[in-house]
Amino acid sequence: MDDRLERFVRTTFRSAGRRYAEARKAYREGRDTPALPRDDEGRVRIVCRRAAERRAVALDDAGRPECYEAGHPDCEGCVEDVHEGVVETW
Repeated sequence: MDDRLERFVRTTFRSAGRRYAEARKAYREGRDTPALPRDDEGRVRIVCRRAAERRAVALDDAGRPECYEAGHPDCEGCVEDVHEGVVETW
């Protein structure tokens, strides 16, 4: 392989590796800090699993919606989804 081709392949792979690392880092950062939609007062807009309705609720220090009821399976699942940033929103 001539030097120019070898250099081209090496720089191309390095560039692809850097872009992959940047994308991976951005994905991790986005996953760790979920951006849930909020209303004008800063409340999170979620769809309540238990009541099947749209709600704008504040989150407590533990990241639980103010309507959270300990031990209720729908509420427990909602809290997990809020922490992961995959809760249904509007």
